Amino acid sequence: MDRLAAMEAFVRVAETGSFSAAARRLGVSKSLVSRQIAALEGELGARLFNRTTRSLTLTEEGRGYQTQLVRILGDIEAANAAVSHLQVTPRGRLRVNAPMSFGTLHLAPAVRDFLDRYPEVDLDLVLNDRFVDLIEEGFDLALRIGRLADSSLVARKLAPMRLVVCGSPAYLARHGTPARPADLKRHRCLAYSGNALHDEWRFREPDGGETAIGIEGRLRVNNGDVLRVAALQGLGLVNLPSFIVGGDLQAGALVSVLTEYAPPEAGIHAIYPQGRHLSPKVRALVDFLAARFGPRPYWDLIE
Repeated sequence: MDRLAAMEAFVRVAETGSFSAAARRLGVSKSLVSRQIAALEGELGARLFNRTTRSLTLTEEGRGYQTQLVRILGDIEAANAAVSHLQVTPRGRLRVNAPMSFGTLHLAPAVRDFLDRYPEVDLDLVLNDRFVDLIEEGFDLALRIGRLADSSLVARKLAPMRLVVCGSPAYLARHGTPARPADLKRHRCLAYSGNALHDEWRFREPDGGETAIGIEGRLRVNNGDVLRVAALQGLGLVNLPSFIVGGDLQAGALVSVLTEYAPPEAGIHAIYPQGRHLSPKVRALVDFLAARFGPRPYWDLIE
């Protein structure tokens, strides 16, 4: 079992490129992981990592050894699951990261239903709007919204994400309704400062191309919920995901504009580290959220 633990420690260090990150994932000390790798190298008579003060990379021998061990450890995991009810019963602590607004508005109401359905799962939910490293920070799963960059992580689309330009009826009565994106130059636009393109909004042209319109306004905020409140108060137009303003659009408290120029839909995705076997607790949450939000999310059901 000591040799097996050392093999697993090696695979985690190879995956994360860090003794510290591997130790956090394994729930052991960094010094123990270091001793395990040293013992393994001594037993094999080969150096598995090239170490410098700034980096840790696999040697040629290490790369070959990792390929073999990933398959072997996967077979062991599958063999254990085949004789254990853990194969079908989600249990244990599930650490999840999600954006603040989506987590507050839509994940929070879903938590009780999920925990009631899976009484042996404990949920550790962390909400923030920064880009987290799942492996380095020890998350089992994260929700990400928008167009995903290429990565080694596995992604499953849970629901579409639509951006909606909208304003209050009172604002539109005072300032008029824009008929085309260029008309926004004459409007007060409330900007989301949480990304690099906070001073421009993108639209799809009738010919299929895209155009970017520079916007101006008196308010910039790094939180979509605050922008929603400002729009409800008539301070200007916002360009927000429908999962934030969908209820207000349904109630008529906000009115969408420029709908024919809306950019292509992006997505709300569940992402998790790539592996041969998806743990039951992660699969349970992903399936639960996909069923709850689905291809036609409730916040988009506007008559």
